[in-house]
Amino acid sequence: MVESMVETTQDNIMIEFTFGLDEPEVEDSERLKFARKLLQELRQLDEVERVDRAENLNPEAGGKPGFETLLGILTAEVSFKNFKIFLEFLGDRLQDKLIKGKIKVGDNEVEFEVKSHQELAEFEKTALNLITAMSGESHVKESGTTDRG
Repeated sequence: MVESMVETTQDNIMIEFTFGLDEPEVEDSERLKFARKLLQELRQLDEVERVDRAENLNPEAGGKPGFETLLGILTAEVSFKNFKIFLEFLGDRLQDKLIKGKIKVGDNEVEFEVKSHQELAEFEKTALNLITAMSGESHVKESGTTDRG
């Protein structure tokens, strides 16, 4: 009984992903077009709580924070229980493209950079452990699977 309460609490952890393509040869217009398409697709996913263009919190002189968006960068919020589904979706859409970003749980942030399905799978395992540690839970094993026994 206590185990399922812990899992429910862990499932309710919200993870904020800020990410985008980081391919030097991709023009800004292509990056923006790709982000717009991905934004529409992510907004249709039930597993994504919220998604929008990332705001520039550190604008250049004369700019106002919160009024500028970063070109081709998105921020999505997903629950811990939908984390794997979200990463699989990204992997399918961003095949062999360099993805850079960060995940945030509470006040803790971790940056990442992946380019292949293999790197994404490795990142998933590492991220599960980091998210669990950042949230104060201890039910994720080194393999990246949830300990349910």
